Amino acid sequence: MMKLGAVILAAGSGQRFGSDKLAILLKGKPVWWHSFVAFRDHPLISEVLVVCSDSNYHSVKQLVGNEAEVLLGGDTRTASTVAGLWKASQIGCEGLMFHDGARPFVSAEIIDRVAEKIFEGKAVAAAVPVVDTIKSIDGPEVDEHLDRSHLIATQTPQGAPTEMFALAITQGLDGVTDDIQLLSKAGYRTYHVMGDPANFKITTPEDLARARALLGSESRTGLGYDIHRFSDDPSRPCWLGGVLFPGEVGLEGHSDADVVIHAVVDALLGAISAGDIGQLFPNDDPANKDRASADFLVEAVQRVHGAGWMVNHIDIAIQAEKPKIMPRATDIRERLAQLVGVELDRVSIKATTNEGLGAIGRAEGICAFATASVSR
Repeated sequence: MMKLGAVILAAGSGQRFGSDKLAILLKGKPVWWHSFVAFRDHPLISEVLVVCSDSNYHSVKQLVGNEAEVLLGGDTRTASTVAGLWKASQIGCEGLMFHDGARPFVSAEIIDRVAEKIFEGKAVAAAVPVVDTIKSIDGPEVDEHLDRSHLIATQTPQGAPTEMFALAITQGLDGVTDDIQLLSKAGYRTYHVMGDPANFKITTPEDLARARALLGSESRTGLGYDIHRFSDDPSRPCWLGGVLFPGEVGLEGHSDADVVIHAVVDALLGAISAGDIGQLFPNDDPANKDRASADFLVEAVQRVHGAGWMVNHIDIAIQAEKPKIMPRATDIRERLAQLVGVELDRVSIKATTNEGLGAIGRAEGICAFATASVSR
């Protein structure tokens, strides 16, 4: 059987999207990763190559590991095609498919249909019928209705025997928008097989929302707890939930010992399985000496977002004989909402004494519990 390779084109600039859409996470993995897995796991595909930009080369390489070759692409689609074609030829691929990394929902059935035509020695693209009414316009007053029964919308994968691509490239056909057009302009007859409307390309933020809806959501909850004794230094400031309590003695600790924020940080990190506050901000690191715990919370939230999650809700319970917490509850909620970047009604706080029981009841310190729910 013909040795068939697949090239995932992940070097796009994302100009229409407004940022590097291929680096955006879907269920914790970059957009391009989902199509990469589809080709990697397909029994007809012998080799998978990923063409990316210089800016994301190292992150792509780290994810792919030894499962595929990672190549640097060019400024145009044709340049990226050349990079993939050159490497595929080197490793002996007799047939080749190119697929947009921004199409994360390619199915095994589409790959099957495209592969079948390539095995027959044909140039082929996946395509779907046009369902909208299409018009060709020439200024505001002249338009022409096009018969959609004769129109299709091409998708990827697109492929052909490798030698067809090699000959087409030598003709210097720059400026083409996809690989099947490259082959057509080179004089090859091209064919189409049925694609799938779900195999859409993420081009706009609306497309991204659609992709996330198709993948569904995942929710997690983390638990955080912290306790600190009161300081022997009467001048030590008291910070709770990022809010200063004037006239109150603060808690003992390497940082500002904000027991509330520490519990919230641990809850957030726990929700995404990212360790705890002691691992991120060791208490033997001089850089953290008397550091504002608000900094810890900001970095924890950045890690949550970086892993593809959003914060849904934070719930806090404080146990303390002093100071009185609830008169400042709104201040704490507002500060935490600001630091986390959520609406006020996504932060809840309550406080209780320990009824004179134990160290907390003897007013030797304060403890706090927090839960954080996240989703992606």
